[in-house]
Amino acid sequence: MRDYLVIGAGSSGCVLAAELARREAGSVIVIEAGPSEVHPLVTIPMGLVWLMGSSRDWQFKTSPQECAGNRQITVPRGRMVGGSGSINSMVWFRGRKDDFDSWNVPGWRFADVEPAFQAVEAKLRPTPLKTAHKLTRGLTGIFPDTTPTPEHESAGVFSYNLINGRRNSAARAFLRTRHDIEVRTGCNVDRLIWQGDKAVGAVLADGSEIRVAKGVILSAGSVASPAILMRSGIGPKDHLTALGIDTRQDAPEVGENLHDHPGIGLHFEGPGSGYGLEPRQWLSWALAPLNYGLRRAGALASPTVEGGLFFNARGTDDLPDVQTHFIPFYLAHQGPKFPMKAGYFADICLCRPKSRGSFRLASKDPNAAPVIDLGLFRDESDLETMAEGVVRLRTLLRDADFGPRRGAEIFPSEAVTGEALKTHIRNTCGTAYHPVGTLRMGGPVSSRLKVESTENLWVADASIMPAVTSANTNAPSMMIGWKGAEFIAEDAA
Repeated sequence: MRDYLVIGAGSSGCVLAAELARREAGSVIVIEAGPSEVHPLVTIPMGLVWLMGSSRDWQFKTSPQECAGNRQITVPRGRMVGGSGSINSMVWFRGRKDDFDSWNVPGWRFADVEPAFQAVEAKLRPTPLKTAHKLTRGLTGIFPDTTPTPEHESAGVFSYNLINGRRNSAARAFLRTRHDIEVRTGCNVDRLIWQGDKAVGAVLADGSEIRVAKGVILSAGSVASPAILMRSGIGPKDHLTALGIDTRQDAPEVGENLHDHPGIGLHFEGPGSGYGLEPRQWLSWALAPLNYGLRRAGALASPTVEGGLFFNARGTDDLPDVQTHFIPFYLAHQGPKFPMKAGYFADICLCRPKSRGSFRLASKDPNAAPVIDLGLFRDESDLETMAEGVVRLRTLLRDADFGPRRGAEIFPSEAVTGEALKTHIRNTCGTAYHPVGTLRMGGPVSSRLKVESTENLWVADASIMPAVTSANTNAPSMMIGWKGAEFIAEDAA
């Protein structure tokens, strides 16, 4: 029997498991619902284009978003070892320092989490993308002499967890470097096993059991972690009773506080601009595998999101409230998925959304799709800031050094402004794929990541964030895994 069971081999879980082993807190088994991450499309940066929406993606969708055109919005989540860190664009930002200070949780101010970030980065070695497209490099003209950071207005090529042109996920950098951790794939968890208030293992969807001696850590993410807790009898009593689940603990905040970075994209088109299937690029595409194989260069070496901006939507402050992800590829907004055109894409993502939604189970079946309500634009100010951000982004992009590669905004087009722009955002927005908050610290989970009123049960993933950080969430998720291992190892000692 192993000492610790880590449920979920995503970014947090991989770091946590490796750190528990390194700290000699006890023996560890990690279980993952999906398959191994050993696949060429995981390694090749541009491979994410084919991974999203595949069998290695849970392919979740939201419930109809009443303030966003009553649409169901895609919520990609990685379904393999490495989790979403095996299908994401590998962008590396800690967030803003005051993100963590504003959580107002003991032990989680920026001064507390900075050592964990440093330790993770020492193994991952995130660096600016060396093979960025000329368009991406032209972003530096917008805010000269800056490096992209959410701390102040800035623009340029982002940093990535890539080594030698290959994805360097938490699975590769942490989990696979340890030979003393048992990893099992294809293990979809139904519910936890209890001994009084103590978590002692898990029942899988196929009915088999895994038991451990010292405790269980949920690292399955903001969707699966609350789902497992609910199926285990911890959650809003009325909801559990309606699904025929016996309530061990009436915990109404489980599943609440769900939110994400809403995003809206601008599509640009122009011959000879970004990557695309226009005839003049056919030879380059034919040679792309060779170019990547020999030089780790070209389109296949691109993580698609190559750079971007942080800025204040209204231009009234140097503190950014929106982020732009820049993709130097033609992205179709209608018609054929791969038209013979060239172009690029830039979005506006809200750094600190105020709107909140919730997570609920659709049934107690562990294989059933859940009810994911992101609550987009329930707070009208989120929409206002995004609309202002689009207007200013259009102005800022004119300062980019795109030269003859500059294209025209074809969707929604610069003619769409004012109330028409707000309507467009409601009807076409998506998210940055950063769902957080469903088991927030200060609510169902303590500052040391223990599930309240239980023993030997912790949560370490993005679900514990009281509020989303002001940029991409992969780096903070790994930091949370590191901090979780630190707390658990101290408790074990």
